[in-house]
Amino acid sequence: MDRDTQSDAIREAAEAAADRIAEEKTHLTELDSAIGDADHGANMDRGFRAALERLEDADDDPAELVKTIGVALVSEVGGAAGPLYGGSLMKASGELEEGLTAESTVAFAERYLETVEERGKASVGDKTMVDAITPAVHTYKKSIEVDDCDPLEALGKAVDAAERGVAFTTPLRAKKGRASYLGWRSVGHQDPGATSTLYLLEEVFGVAREYLDGDVEIDAEADVDPEQLEEPAVEDGADGGP
Repeated sequence: MDRDTQSDAIREAAEAAADRIAEEKTHLTELDSAIGDADHGANMDRGFRAALERLEDADDDPAELVKTIGVALVSEVGGAAGPLYGGSLMKASGELEEGLTAESTVAFAERYLETVEERGKASVGDKTMVDAITPAVHTYKKSIEVDDCDPLEALGKAVDAAERGVAFTTPLRAKKGRASYLGWRSVGHQDPGATSTLYLLEEVFGVAREYLDGDVEIDAEADVDPEQLEEPAVEDGADGGP
């Protein structure tokens, strides 16, 4: 794709993401009501609507468009989600200065994950959005760099890995954020941040299927299972986090 087509794809992905978040706003709020502040759906919806408004005047450059989305999320999404989603997009957007390629998107994904982990101080198994992002990024990178998959197939596998990651959060005891205050009462609830992350990845994949050649299903077999990425359990008496 040339850079103009890449920019069109990013704009379309942002619109698709905003529509999906609006559609799922109530569900995300219900998930967050069980273990959080009951505002994740509303906050994310407000953030993506603001992103679409800012994109109307943004330059048609892939990196700048992604950065613009990130700035809007930081500005409009409340609580920790703004810096986690938006700030990480802003930081990772620098990897796209040469446009969207297999190599640059891998670098983007890795930088995004790295920034989320740094800002949220969370790891796999803490019952956060990291549980969805980590297997998705690892799968995407491996699919391209080791298995020699094309980006569309790799993205399909990444979405499947993220879906597994979301399911992985349900039986976990939360170790980060407001959910951690519930202790064992957080067990049995799906994490809202991991869920919204999956929705965003699904919409990106949907748009990618329109712009890239190939016919790949979302349920492509992922090579990385989130349980394989979880850090060893902390022994009794050790600091297991808040």
